[in-house]
Amino acid sequence: MKKHSIKHTRLNGEVQKELSNIIRNEVKDPRVGLMTSVTGVDCATDLKTCKVYISVLGSREELSGTVDALKRAEGFIRSRLARNLNLRNTPVLTFLADDSIGYGVKMSEMIDHVISEDEAAAALRPKEEEENDGQA
Repeated sequence: MKKHSIKHTRLNGEVQKELSNIIRNEVKDPRVGLMTSVTGVDCATDLKTCKVYISVLGSREELSGTVDALKRAEGFIRSRLARNLNLRNTPVLTFLADDSIGYGVKMSEMIDHVISEDEAAAALRPKEEEENDGQA
C-alpha cells in the first residue's frame, strides 16, 4: 500500500475515528483531559506502527499528563482498536503531543491584538490631520 493512496488515507481516517471514540468513551483514567482530541493519525504502510497526535484544550501540564496516561493505557486502547476494526495487524500505538490547536488560538489572539491597535491608530490619524491643517 502506498503512503499517499486513497486506501491509506481512508484507513488513517477510520483509525482516527475509532481512537477518538475509545479515548472519549472507554478510557477511565482521570488524567485524560475532558477536551482531548485525536488531531491526526499516521499508520505505517505495513500497519505495524501508528503515530497518534493528541491535543488537549488546556495547559501544557494537562497535555503531558494526558499523553502519559494514554501511553500507559496503550495496551487497552490497542485491544479495543483490534476488536472494533478488522485489520490484519493491529498497529503499535505511539502517542505524541500536538499543540497546533493552542498555537492557532495564540496566533488568533495576536492577530486580534494587532487589528485593535491598527483601529486605534486609524481613529487618531484624522485628528492629527485636522491639527496640521489648522497650523498651515
